[in-house]
Amino acid sequence: MTLKEANVGQEYIIEKIQTSDEELDGFLFSLGCYSGEPITVISHRKSGCVVSIKDGRYNIDYQLAEAIIV
Repeated sequence: MTLKEANVGQEYIIEKIQTSDEELDGFLFSLGCYSGEPITVISHRKSGCVVSIKDGRYNIDYQLAEAIIV
């Protein structure tokens, strides 16, 4: 399941990041978004979703949310 399809308020473990862009991979890694890390969807919005990774909250668009497999 992708992060776009995830339920609000439920914690998931990231299985993999499915992208071919090394810069995007590096950006996600700097946020703490990589395989084995817990992630929680705080809310779904029209243009994306708000997620909690470690101690931070981030707004990501749905294109990026589809690249995160939980």
